[in-house]
Amino acid sequence: MPSPPASFSLLYFGQPLLDISAKVSVKVLNQYGLKSNDMILADETHQPLYKEVQDHRNVTYLAGGSCQNSARGSQWLLPANSICYVGCVGKDDAAKKLREAAHADGLRVEFVVDESLPTGKCAVLITGQDRSMVTDLQAASKMSATTLASNEIWSLVENAQIFYTVGFLLKGSHDAIMKVAEHSSSNNKVFAFNLSAPFLPEVFREELAQVIPHCDYLFGNESEAKAYAKANNLKTSNIRDIAMHLAKIPRANASSPPRTVIITQGPDPVIVATIHGVKSYIVPQVRFTDIVDTNGAGDGFCGGYLAALAVGKSTRLCVRSGLFVAGEILKQEGATYPKTAPHSKPWDEFSVDGCCSLQ
Repeated sequence: MPSPPASFSLLYFGQPLLDISAKVSVKVLNQYGLKSNDMILADETHQPLYKEVQDHRNVTYLAGGSCQNSARGSQWLLPANSICYVGCVGKDDAAKKLREAAHADGLRVEFVVDESLPTGKCAVLITGQDRSMVTDLQAASKMSATTLASNEIWSLVENAQIFYTVGFLLKGSHDAIMKVAEHSSSNNKVFAFNLSAPFLPEVFREELAQVIPHCDYLFGNESEAKAYAKANNLKTSNIRDIAMHLAKIPRANASSPPRTVIITQGPDPVIVATIHGVKSYIVPQVRFTDIVDTNGAGDGFCGGYLAALAVGKSTRLCVRSGLFVAGEILKQEGATYPKTAPHSKPWDEFSVDGCCSLQ
């Protein structure tokens, strides 16, 4: 793998999945014992499903996985070569399609190939406005500290200034998270992390406790924040209190700046906490008739926030950028972005209606 030019500032590392989407009948869901609006991990009974979806006349492919969705959101707003995304894939046709889908969105990807496993994929079965998602991680789950240590990949880490990854890597790839987190802390770089799902703070409580001290930015939604509080016996469900608790966890590097904790709550205000206090930002409302699909809006928020962070914007404008990108995803089918990025960026003071303001 040739080393790419060191022009990017933001490096994402996650579990790349080839999203295979098609509109199907309820009969298909029933055939595989699936619910119309659900997300599950595949077992052996679901394997024939992927070919069935690929054979659909209306099949579409997308560079998926939570982290890659966010990376595409950042790249949508930023100049070419601002983003690099790293993950593990197989040596197969699905990996080729995944690269093509990422490149179609302008995203530069550097995939490590694991020849022993196929590329991870997610069947996205659309019935009306519902989506049933069946994920088969395969090679995507093989990110490790050893993988990152290869000369080609570690050079990407050394060139980057901002890192982002997600809680899904706590299972099986905790050592990879820690390798990058420790590098970031030791070199005064920026490390951002997403709680990702409510079950993760409970199942991987100890692993998460090792990651958070390295976090400069910690993202989550209200369900994930409450799950963290329950798993750590905080005896509160107040989002502002939980965010402040997370902000006050001591830094791994005592000279690092205060941590910023960002908790989204759907249409309710975004909560942002540092050790200096808690603020809430009003969410501009998207008309109900404009909402096509909520899938990926949270990923888009993180991508928009980090894009603004990469160009040095304030917390308020980072939140504003995140909300803008999330709002755009709500108007698309799936975790996709409009073909053309906005001429005026969402962090420009007068570019977007419904300015993100303090509550």
